[in-house]
Amino acid sequence: SIFSVVVALQIGAFGVVLETVASGKTELPFSSFVLLMQPIHLAIGLVEGLVTAAVLTFVWRARPDLLAIDGGHLPAGISLKKVLIGFGIAVLVVGGGLSLLASSNPDGLEWSVFHVTGKERLAADGTTHDFFAAVQDKTELLPDYSLKTPEGTDRNGSGTSTAAGTSVSGIVGGTMTLLLAGLIGLLVTWLRKRGKHA
Repeated sequence: SIFSVVVALQIGAFGVVLETVASGKTELPFSSFVLLMQPIHLAIGLVEGLVTAAVLTFVWRARPDLLAIDGGHLPAGISLKKVLIGFGIAVLVVGGGLSLLASSNPDGLEWSVFHVTGKERLAADGTTHDFFAAVQDKTELLPDYSLKTPEGTDRNGSGTSTAAGTSVSGIVGGTMTLLLAGLIGLLVTWLRKRGKHA
């Protein structure tokens, strides 16, 4: 689990660097940007990997049958309905509650950009940028983890609105992650069954 988390974050961070270079952002030269992005995401990956390993180790010791799913079937005595309810409660607690404890410090990308350019965000202009910025303004559901407010009002003017937006964003993100994981699980199960019949 540690290895997979570290590799996933390293590939993702390197992908961001390549996309930035391809976009023509000269404020972020490849060598400087990659030398900051990779190490900070290595540190983040190690911490996330250790947390994942700790959870998996705890589950393995307490209920190893939960990790030994055979052929896509849950172990005997475990109801799919209870598992889904458990995941739903976890999404509400973590996404809706613990997300309020998230650090306001810059993330790995913002930290790297700041250390290369002295700014956390880069200004962008041009017809293409303006077009997509307008599309984003009209379609974004939870801008900057806040609830969308009417035109002309201060998005962060109310602490309650920001807290509610953070909770809603956490719940929506957690739900989307669970749905994506479930779809991947169904796809893998289908491919295995198809492989056995072939």
